[in-house]
Amino acid sequence: MAIHPQAFVDPQAQLGTDVSVGAFVYIGAHTTIGDGSRIDPHAVIHPYTRVGAGCAVHAAAVLGDHPQDLAFDAETVSYVEIGEGCVFREGVTVHRGTKADSVTRIGNRCFLMANSHVAHNCQLGNEVILANGVLLGGYAEIGDRAFLSGNVVVHQFCRVGALAMLSGLSAASKDVPPYCILENSESNRLAGLNVVGMRRAGLTPDQRAEVKRVFQLLFRSEMNVREAIEAAAQQFPEGPAAAIWQFAQASKRGVCTM
Repeated sequence: MAIHPQAFVDPQAQLGTDVSVGAFVYIGAHTTIGDGSRIDPHAVIHPYTRVGAGCAVHAAAVLGDHPQDLAFDAETVSYVEIGEGCVFREGVTVHRGTKADSVTRIGNRCFLMANSHVAHNCQLGNEVILANGVLLGGYAEIGDRAFLSGNVVVHQFCRVGALAMLSGLSAASKDVPPYCILENSESNRLAGLNVVGMRRAGLTPDQRAEVKRVFQLLFRSEMNVREAIEAAAQQFPEGPAAAIWQFAQASKRGVCTM
């Protein structure tokens, strides 16, 4: 373990083996830093934050600060939980839950680029990428391997499905289904399917064809959403294609469309 003499590590913090802590770092009480993680100069890890093994927290990143919620009570105990192998670049902010015992959660191997923001109670899956300047509102949910490009904005309580791609400067105030691309010309407007992402994730040609069929039913047919979901459920009750209609069926804010 290497802790710079000008860093502050609270005695109630728990640091694993081979943790590196740079100059002017602040690590508060009731925090856990996993084995082999690196905390660079001027980074701040607030109380009740758990960082998994092998993470890198770059300069001026702030993890676990109070949520930006006027109703938040500073005496509330809530948490940030971060998986293994995550990278937080310069200026990233991740806020803890706004209600007692609630959690802002980030999965394994996520990459948060400079000045991106994860608000209170967000839930990020595994291998999520947030490019520079991405802003996630409270309670947003981001599925596995979703890619959010520069300066994307996701409204509070919105969901982004697995392997979705949000184009730079796009905005979502409705749910973005799995495998889909959100374009930046108009809010909540889909541009098509993330075919490259599906190939990289190992979906077979037959699976990709089934996903395309469900996409056409939901967004390019003359059926309304309820009818399209029923038709898709009958044809594709399981597998990757089912993820789209199940996602749409569970939506509370409505789903982005073509």
